[in-house]
Amino acid sequence: MSSSALHTSSKAANLAKLDASKLKVTKNPNPKTPLPNDKLVFGQTFTDHMLTVKWNNEKGWDAPEIVPYGPFQMDPSSCVFHYAFELFEGLKAYRDSNDQIRMFRPDKNMVRMNKSADRIVLPTFDSEELIKAIGELIKIDKHLVPKDKGYSLYIRPTLIGTTAGLGVGIPSDALLFVITSPVGPYYSTGFKAVKLEATDYAVRAWPGGVGDKKLGANYAPCIKPQLEAASRGYQQNLWLFGEEKYVTEVGTMNVFFVFKDSTTGKKELVTAPLDGTILEGVTRDSILELARERLDPNEWAVSERYYSIYEIRDRAAKGELVEAFGSGTAAVVSPIKAIGFEGEDIQVPLLPGEQFGQLTNDVAQWIAKIQYGDEEYKNWSRVVADLS
Repeated sequence: MSSSALHTSSKAANLAKLDASKLKVTKNPNPKTPLPNDKLVFGQTFTDHMLTVKWNNEKGWDAPEIVPYGPFQMDPSSCVFHYAFELFEGLKAYRDSNDQIRMFRPDKNMVRMNKSADRIVLPTFDSEELIKAIGELIKIDKHLVPKDKGYSLYIRPTLIGTTAGLGVGIPSDALLFVITSPVGPYYSTGFKAVKLEATDYAVRAWPGGVGDKKLGANYAPCIKPQLEAASRGYQQNLWLFGEEKYVTEVGTMNVFFVFKDSTTGKKELVTAPLDGTILEGVTRDSILELARERLDPNEWAVSERYYSIYEIRDRAAKGELVEAFGSGTAAVVSPIKAIGFEGEDIQVPLLPGEQFGQLTNDVAQWIAKIQYGDEEYKNWSRVVADLS
């Protein structure tokens, strides 16, 4: 190893680590009164405090601080504004029937956040230390965590490069911050099936890109195709890729389809593989694990494989398309009822008189029971505050 490499390695080893035990707290002198649940609009109401942690390449991580929620003051030349040095996560905390507040699988979000940070040369951190600090943030604002099923506290950890000056390079300064938002259902219409437009004229992600990282730069380019789909009567885009028109994601969610072999009667739950083009969804991972554990293997196969819009159309024509749904942290599960492709709608079956398929509903119930503490499962639901 060269002397310069040894120096760099030694310097990195001496940088301060993120340490939740050093947390400093400044209380908001004007705490809010909780809004009624029916007044909560997703992502529009925020709690009294936020968590901030500064980083510098000479010192490492500063002490975490919980401070009153409010705007930042930043240099206009900060690299986040010009070169998209930005990533984020999304997870939720839930109030259970015993008035305990639980975070759902935060370890998975922290792993993904560190992968995103590494990809755009922002600093990484100890996952458990950030989880502890977020837990303290939730405790301080625990009175603003809404009650009742379907309601939760949305948690948004974000990491940005703050180095001032123009010119693309490795950021020397960064800011990690966490804000939280009391929320109701993501869709105001509730648990209702949506229509998708199969989209091949625009691409969400590509091999070798950053589709599997949760970067802000992945999202803004998706809005125009969504508006175009909406102008034709569709709620979201079903993203296709390549000449084969493989299905990747739906909107900003992972997507699942259920097929049934007309000869054997065996069903298959299928979703795209983790090949670097789709996001490694925490809800996706949860659904796959629960399905493999709870569905009868004699009647079901659970697959991560490539499948195309042509396969969906062909199997629908043969009566082998059973149901479909999107999955993600915000909506958890979103039923699908139709897919527009080449001027026609592929109809996705729903249960009679309902807005969802059977497995779609089952999956939503499986996950909700764990999130709200009605069922304990593999420490997926971590208690971070007790209001009882």
